[in-house]
Amino acid sequence: MRIDIVTLFPGLFSGFKADALIKRALQKGLLELNIYQLRSWARSKHQQVDDYPFGGGPGMVMKPEPVFEAVEELIKDRTQKTLIIYFTPSGELLNQQILADLSRENQILCICGRYKGLDQRVIDQLVDRQLSVGDYVLSGGELPAMIMIEGVTRLIPGVINDIESANTDSFAASLLEGPLYTRPEDFRGHQVPEVLLSGDHKRIEDWRDLKAIETTRERRPDLWQRYLKKMIEEKNKS
Repeated sequence: MRIDIVTLFPGLFSGFKADALIKRALQKGLLELNIYQLRSWARSKHQQVDDYPFGGGPGMVMKPEPVFEAVEELIKDRTQKTLIIYFTPSGELLNQQILADLSRENQILCICGRYKGLDQRVIDQLVDRQLSVGDYVLSGGELPAMIMIEGVTRLIPGVINDIESANTDSFAASLLEGPLYTRPEDFRGHQVPEVLLSGDHKRIEDWRDLKAIETTRERRPDLWQRYLKKMIEEKNKS
């Protein structure tokens, strides 16, 4: 998979690319991650990339020219479709299903906004998908891009040695993951649940499913209702 990032702050990705997961994917050739400085396509003397919004109001807006030129130059010779993503609080909320969908793309180009955001003409003419990582505002799209890239990279076959681990993470089955335990069996008087020591794989699987349901129902009622709806739909289909 190839992922290109267009940003005003390419240095933010230096440590990210050296992270164990991303570094492993890069070294294996399973991921190609390119970071581009948007100002390279700014033609003004001072490489200006923002301007005041028409109609007045506070803040600055990213100009369309540098973004159009950057995207058009980066994808002009490609024979495969490149999915163009823009991170914005008004985008669809990123979730595990979207990450799974994105992991099947061959090429993704991410535009990291700053200031008040992008000129709408960029969104209308270039952007395929707008994504948000939550109902809050950040200074730019760089952190959301890293979140998306890590989430997608984990799902690329061959990146994680135990892909079953990724498949059983929270949200993979529309539920949160339940509690996990490791050695020692007794820590300061707190015992590992007996069922996990039983060696009975069916009992263990049932216990984990039950705990996932309890955790989701308690902490995320919205996910719980979505899960119930999904189960009802599947039952009706059968």
